[in-house]
Amino acid sequence: MGYIRFEKSLMTNLEETLPKELLRTNRSGAYACSSILDCNTRKYHGLLVLPIPEIDDDNHVLLSALDVSVVQHGAVFNLGVHKYRGNTYSPNGHKYIREFNCDKVPTTLYRVGGVLLRKEMVFQHFEDRILIRYTLEDAHSATTLRFKPFLAFRSVREYTHENTVASREYHEVENGIKTCMYAGYPDLFMQFSKKNTFVFEPNWYRGLEYPKEQERGYDANEDLYVPGYFEMNIKKGESIVFSASIKEFSTKGLCQLFEDEVNERSPRDNFLHCLINAAHQFHIHEKNGDRYILSGYPWFKCRARDMFIALPGLTLSIEEQDYFELVMKTAQRGLTEFMEGKPLTVKIYEMEQPDVPLWVIWCLQQYAKEAGTEECLKHYGGLMERLIKFIENGKHPNLKVMENGLVYTDGRETAVTWMNSTVNGKPVIPRTGYIVEFNALWYNALKFCSAMADLSGNKKDAAHFEQLAQHCKQSFVDVFLNEYGYLFDYVDGNMMDWSVRPNMIFAVALDYSPLAQEQKKSVLDVCTRELLTPKGLRSLSPKSGGYNPMYTGPQTQRDYAYHQGTAWPWLGGFYMEACLKLYKRTRQSFIERQMVGYEDEMNQHCLGTIPELFDGNPPFNGRGAISFAMNVAEILRTLELLERYNFNSGEETK
Repeated sequence: MGYIRFEKSLMTNLEETLPKELLRTNRSGAYACSSILDCNTRKYHGLLVLPIPEIDDDNHVLLSALDVSVVQHGAVFNLGVHKYRGNTYSPNGHKYIREFNCDKVPTTLYRVGGVLLRKEMVFQHFEDRILIRYTLEDAHSATTLRFKPFLAFRSVREYTHENTVASREYHEVENGIKTCMYAGYPDLFMQFSKKNTFVFEPNWYRGLEYPKEQERGYDANEDLYVPGYFEMNIKKGESIVFSASIKEFSTKGLCQLFEDEVNERSPRDNFLHCLINAAHQFHIHEKNGDRYILSGYPWFKCRARDMFIALPGLTLSIEEQDYFELVMKTAQRGLTEFMEGKPLTVKIYEMEQPDVPLWVIWCLQQYAKEAGTEECLKHYGGLMERLIKFIENGKHPNLKVMENGLVYTDGRETAVTWMNSTVNGKPVIPRTGYIVEFNALWYNALKFCSAMADLSGNKKDAAHFEQLAQHCKQSFVDVFLNEYGYLFDYVDGNMMDWSVRPNMIFAVALDYSPLAQEQKKSVLDVCTRELLTPKGLRSLSPKSGGYNPMYTGPQTQRDYAYHQGTAWPWLGGFYMEACLKLYKRTRQSFIERQMVGYEDEMNQHCLGTIPELFDGNPPFNGRGAISFAMNVAEILRTLELLERYNFNSGEETK
């Protein structure tokens, strides 16, 4: 029995299965993504979606879908599913599905009369190649398979429509064809492990519709080009492997390549293994050796803040220190270029955001816990010192140390925090001035860098950073702590934001806190009462003005709701860390129960991973990007923290 497994009764129910998505990646930026029925419900869906840097910075859908039909005694049974205008589904291949499981590789079992056909899919690591294996498990008479490719050749942000410009030209290659619809695109090679016949029968399939885009208030229709179909006989017990790639492959090696790729996969047989698998999907391995963490699928790139928040959970928490160091090697180059005012040679976006240097130091602090302070000093001591002095000396374009020791940011006209939704170019929540998490992070950074300077024998810097920290500590309490026992979200002159938001949790969760024990407990209590959900912390309390917890409807409506009550699992990670630090063993079972809310997501939304955010009200539906790095990271880090706390003593064992 697989951990993620669905039987016929669910698979034949479109209402239940269409919202469930499946994501596979190659760890180099390319991916395959669709619903578990293989019915595309987003413009971002496709079997082969990859970056084409020669064209632009977007991903591009080359192969949208591949319909397979079983042919027996002249009767054709198409196993595909597509949605067309007018709520029409054709064909209705989902009716033939017996079972779906996602243990090692996504596997679908179809039954058509006496035919039992198994389909398995892998995305080759570090190559832009999707592989699908079809195995005829049972058949009582001669069986033929027919494969019909649906081509798009477009950016994930656009649609294709029937036109006269698209090239119909194709060339035969070993056991398949290559074709290219538009100039500038690479050739798409579609090959099989077995000799076949390609029947050229060009046609446009018009009016395909993507319900997820409709939900989000966007255009949702396109036409897809089908050049023809491939046909071949298959015997009982035989396997045929299909490959789609931008490079030709020697087809006699396809069956072995598929087997090798399967053997490399770890089973997704429990909650932890699903999260580890999801963590690896955010890896980006560039051809020049650069390494990144992608913020999320299917539309996010590598964003600086997200990467530094997610990096410890996605690597250190699952004992992958080496990948942490590789990512930091790339990031360090980018950070140095930014501090020196040089053009960036790295593909890390939003490096200029004011809290990025502060998150970098927090990230390296987590490394020091895992790898040891000596290793941290050896690799990153110089970087941390430069970052602190960069901020202190007023070199950052939008982060200034004020006379009271706190850091100040201008966020009136531009969104500068993680709460970055905008409408008409203006931030929905113009957090500006003294921002609570920025200053909690600043205090933590100063204390940590002081301790590290002391360890390295640099007593002068150690004393200086400590002095800055003490100044910051007093001001932090004076500026942020209010009479109701929680922290203002931001303060700008006489303007104080009384909204109860989760950003104050960082002042409790970080290793070095400017708050006294009772103050921490008071802040945590408010977060527990007003912000906690089974899916993380709400971005705004229901008791605060402007509470808007349902992330639905058109873009502008969603932008207004984005940080106005929606729940975020990554914030829940810091909340649970705060719980463990304050209450130790007494909160262990409570946190374990919180984990159940996340484990429930393993067979919802996108299988085996965590989406970007959730509605802040029941039933807490998953929304936004289908797989989000910070969320997966913080749940992994929480699981590791739970392990660290010895049940008997309630103290950390490490």
